[in-house]
Amino acid sequence: MGVDAGLIEWVAEALAPIGTVTSRRMMGGATLYCDGTIFAIAGDDGLWFKADAESDAAWDAADCARFTYAKGDGTTGSMNYRRAPDDVYDDADAMREWAGLALAAGARAPKPKRKNKR
Repeated sequence: MGVDAGLIEWVAEALAPIGTVTSRRMMGGATLYCDGTIFAIAGDDGLWFKADAESDAAWDAADCARFTYAKGDGTTGSMNYRRAPDDVYDDADAMREWAGLALAAGARAPKPKRKNKR
């Protein structure tokens, strides 16, 4: 997965009325945050929004595939991210609508535990 800088710029522009989008390079792509909340991952294959059990019905209704990847042992893994609907790539209102679902899922996600430093 590579980082599409133009896509990240578009997401930041479309979500500017909601908050500030930042990114962090990870695993060949980028993790996207809005005001510190993880809500998406971006790569050369497009944009994937954070999902959870509460939002899965909306993603299923829009036929948005779950993010999957090949594991080293030959099996397939998945993460709680869904492929962005096509209209988010050229419609700021659609971007804000779907990103809103992802931001809500990100806000509901358990916060990672910090390791104690000795």
